[in-house]
Amino acid sequence: MVQLSTVMDALVPLQFSGEFLQYAIVFFVLAIIAAAVGARGVAGISMEIARIFIIVFVILAIVSLLL
Repeated sequence: MVQLSTVMDALVPLQFSGEFLQYAIVFFVLAIIAAAVGARGVAGISMEIARIFIIVFVILAIVSLLL
């Protein structure tokens, strides 16, 4: 038999903590430092990771606002 609490937990909208935005900022700062030092490869990879985290953050923010 299905409990009412499990049904109610499934109906509650998903909440996210915004950690993707924090990680994006960390990788962005790492990319700036790496570019200043001259490590262009590390800077490029860090910027790509930051870009992916920002895209995931925006998607989760939209989904969270819609639910």
